[in-house]
Parts: sequence; structure tokens; C-alpha cells
Amino acid sequence: MSEGLIIDDNRQTADALQQMLNLLDLPTQVAYGSSAALNALGKIIPRFVCLDINMPGVDGTEVLAYIRREPRLMKVPVIVITADDQPETRQQVLKGGAQAMLIKPATIDALESALKKAGIIRR
Repeated sequence: MSEGLIIDDNRQTADALQQMLNLLDLPTQVAYGSSAALNALGKIIPRFVCLDINMPGVDGTEVLAYIRREPRLMKVPVIVITADDQPETRQQVLKGGAQAMLIKPATIDALESALKKAGIIRR
């Protein structure tokens, strides 16, 4: 459980997030979309997950539900990063077990704050 996992179907967004996390000394791997994410989650236990909600096929809320019901993953902190700024979405993901929700484009300061709140970094 050493690397984080970024789950986003948009390669540019995922890669930018990976660069920000690298600046915070948090190594990550990227899963481009929910199918790749579920495949990766079947093989690894990430230190944390940064999760997009709006993805084709299996969406982020379903991935979050999988993480929370899978015994070996249920304690992995999840930060949702989405363009969906609806109060219902925030309520749904926090109730579903995410530690925080950020709105895209996330700034490095907002990301660092969410990671601290989730106990992923302690600075």
C-alpha cells in the first residue's frame, strides 16, 4: 500500500493530477477509466484513491461503492475530484464513504488540504 491510484477517464486531467501529487511527494499510478480502475483495484491496495465521478460505463459512485464493500479496500481513503458541483453529488459521495470532494479543476492547495483532512499527508 505505497502508491496512490488516480481514476479518471480524461487522460489530460489524470496526468495533471498525477503531476500535482508528485509535487506533494505522493507517487501514484493512473487508471484511465472505470474498467482499468476495477482491474487495478483487483490487484493492488492503494494508499489512497483520487476518483472522478462522471465516467462512461461504471461511474465513480459505483467504483466508490465497490471500494467500500471490498474488505481489503474498505479503509483506503478516497478523494473525489469531479466537475459535478451539485450539492446532491457532494452528499452522495460523502455518505458513500469519500473523505472529501473537490471540484475540477482542483488546485494543488485544495488537493493538499483534502489529503491532510483524509490523513494521507501530515504536514
